[in-house]
Amino acid sequence: MQTVAGDVPVAVRPRPPLETLVPAPLVEAALALCRRLTTEVPLPGAGATRARWDVLSTLAEQDLTLARVVEAHLDAVAVLAEAGAEPAPGSTWGVFAAEAADAHLFAWQTSRGQWRLDGTKPWCSLAGVLTHALVTAHTEAGRRLFAVDLAAARADGRLEVLPDRWHSRGLVDVPSGPLVLHDVPTDPVGETGWYLQRAGFAHGGIGVAACWYGGAVGVARPLVQSGRDDQLTLRSRGLVDLRLWAARTALDAAAEVVDAGHATGVEGELLAARVRALVAEAAEVVLSEVGHALGPRPLTADAAHAARVADLTVYVRQHHADHDLVALAELAAK
Repeated sequence: MQTVAGDVPVAVRPRPPLETLVPAPLVEAALALCRRLTTEVPLPGAGATRARWDVLSTLAEQDLTLARVVEAHLDAVAVLAEAGAEPAPGSTWGVFAAEAADAHLFAWQTSRGQWRLDGTKPWCSLAGVLTHALVTAHTEAGRRLFAVDLAAARADGRLEVLPDRWHSRGLVDVPSGPLVLHDVPTDPVGETGWYLQRAGFAHGGIGVAACWYGGAVGVARPLVQSGRDDQLTLRSRGLVDLRLWAARTALDAAAEVVDAGHATGVEGELLAARVRALVAEAAEVVLSEVGHALGPRPLTADAAHAARVADLTVYVRQHHADHDLVALAELAAK
């Protein structure tokens, strides 16, 4: 086997840092779309929430990578708006709020009162190419949200992306590996605990479900357009139609509740939990029924369909299945 310096086989040569890789053309298009939609898409709860989620579902039907990148950017814009702030012109944003047992990010203040971040943050999508991100970190008082200038931290060598942790076959152009931060300057957004307590947290969660719905519509299209009309195929087509109709109805109803100002507190959490569960179930039914009805051919002969199936399979796992159903029951009991 051919080797390089140090006798490292070419086949297992370490990948270069993510920030040195050229973003995929689709990601470049998604980032350009983020910059354009920053001021064009209405904020949740402002009277046109259905239109906001329509944008996300339409993008997801076309391509889930587009939707995944745009959804996170628009969510960050909405969070900043709730905090009375707005993104810098031309900036692109992510939201890094996941937690993991083996990764911890801490925020501390200098003697001059300036905030700094140190540690590891998991599940940081496109941290090597976005300009900014909203990041949750642990402080002495509790969990708090911070705004980070990723571009500046990369330029200063204070930020390290670990791309070798991303082995997904879905959303392959949206690497979401860990991010290591070294004494990174940051600014707090909201008070301690505000990020999870605000009404917009539930609204953002439903926005993700709108992406799942659009992705499921895209996956279902080959079945809907199939010329097969045997009874089992018709049954699958009918079940897919029913689940997608129920998911769309739930999203539309939720948009009305959000715009009416009723999706706050426990009611907002319960609404988001119900809608996300309904849409996630619909997506899983679509994945199963399309596969059963059409067999392996679309997965092996149709590159776009195979990518949609892989993308949706990964994306919908943001819903934690039975764990989220237990949480839903606990919310309903309140």
